[in-house]
Amino acid sequence: MEGVGAAINNSTMLLVLSPLWLMEFTCKHLSFASFTIKSYEIENYLCFELNLKLEMAALLKSLCLVIVLVILGFAEINRVDGAGECGKSTTPDREAFKLAPCASAAQDENAPVSSQCCAQVKKIGQNPACLCAVMLSNTAKSSGVKAEIAVTIPKRCNLADRPVGYKCGAYTLP
Repeated sequence: MEGVGAAINNSTMLLVLSPLWLMEFTCKHLSFASFTIKSYEIENYLCFELNLKLEMAALLKSLCLVIVLVILGFAEINRVDGAGECGKSTTPDREAFKLAPCASAAQDENAPVSSQCCAQVKKIGQNPACLCAVMLSNTAKSSGVKAEIAVTIPKRCNLADRPVGYKCGAYTLP
């Protein structure tokens, strides 16, 4: 048997399978002189113990996998239930494309705001969290939108039901 060592101390025989595995086999009521165990008995015992340890390790790995999957499942449920700022069916980056008519007004506070822009801002602004997420989105930033100017658009559109005082990141809607 490769990698097996044996040492006898009093009535205890230590079997070493590898540097990581140490198994103890106790022989009670046997003297050293009459101590005879056939190699297949030792091999059967070692195989049984090793298989038991491997089965326990496999069960532990399976249990860990189940725990991770349960945690991920709860995270997914919370993500879907919470949805994004703009709801379940869209994202702020997708909604930002709808505000394309507002591009120049979001870069220059003196630029006129078109009626198409105001219509979209009014529609998206029904959900102030979504409007803020759109104004601060990566799509808006990469389009050259300046958030400090974009937050002024609802007021510049003269929207009566705009969310005045709503905190939009570091900005407040006027």
